[in-house]
Amino acid sequence: MLVDAHCHADFPELGARESEVLAAMAANDVGHALCVGVRLEDFPRLRALAGRHPEYWASVGVHPDNTGCEEPGEARLCELADDPKVVAIGETGLDYHWHREAPEWQRERFRTHIRAAKACGKPLIVHTRDAAADTLRILREEDAGACGGVMHCFTESRQIAEAALALGFYISFSGIVTFRNAAELKKTAAWAPLDRLLIETDSPYLAPMPHRGKTNEPAWVKYVAEELAALRGVPLSTIAQATTDNFFRLFRHAHPV
Repeated sequence: MLVDAHCHADFPELGARESEVLAAMAANDVGHALCVGVRLEDFPRLRALAGRHPEYWASVGVHPDNTGCEEPGEARLCELADDPKVVAIGETGLDYHWHREAPEWQRERFRTHIRAAKACGKPLIVHTRDAAADTLRILREEDAGACGGVMHCFTESRQIAEAALALGFYISFSGIVTFRNAAELKKTAAWAPLDRLLIETDSPYLAPMPHRGKTNEPAWVKYVAEELAALRGVPLSTIAQATTDNFFRLFRHAHPV
C-alpha cells in the first residue's frame, strides 16, 4: 500500500471528482491520503471530506502565502485539531518567493503553528520556499523537535535535509523528483534515510512525469514511489512499505483501515 502524505483533495479541481479520485486511488493501491489545510475558512469542507471517507485524514492550518483570511491563534488551531480525523498542524512555514520582503507577520504565524502543534501533541507540516535558513532557525528557536513533523514537497539541498533530519523531521518528496531537470534533488532522494522518507503529490499541483502539466491527483503518488525505487536501486515494495510505515509513525493519530 502507498500513502499520499500531502494533497488538497478538497480543492475544486479534485472535489468535483470525489468518487473518481477515490476509485483511482484504489486502483493504484493508494490506501490513504492526508488532505492538508491552507485556510481556516475552508476547514469545514476539508473535515467533511475526511469524515466521509476512511482513506482520508486531515490537517488544520493557514498556508504562509495566504492573506486576507482568518488569522490563526494557538487556541483556535488546537480547538480544530481536537478531532479524531485531524492528524497534523499545517500547512505552515515561510515563503519568501511570493513575499520577498520577508514580512514579520509570516514568521509570527509560523511560530503560532509550532506552539499549537506542541500544545496539542500533533506534528507539523512545513512549507519552505526561498526561506530555508529562517525556517530552520525558527524551528530550532521554538523547539519544534518536541512535536516533530515533515518538510513537505522538499526541494532544498542535502545540507538543508541534514539539518531538518537532525531536528527529528521527515523529508517528503513530490512529483518534482521525477522531473528531468531535478538532478540535485534526485541525489538527495537517493541519499535520504529510508526511515525518514515520505511521498506526496501536493495535488492538484505538480503532477509527476509522465503526467506533468496535468491536474495531479493522489493516485499518482505511485510515480513518486517508482522514481525513489529506481534512484535507490530497490524494489517498489521497499519504498511502499517504508513510506507507509513512516507515515503512520509520524502521524500517529492516523491508523490504517
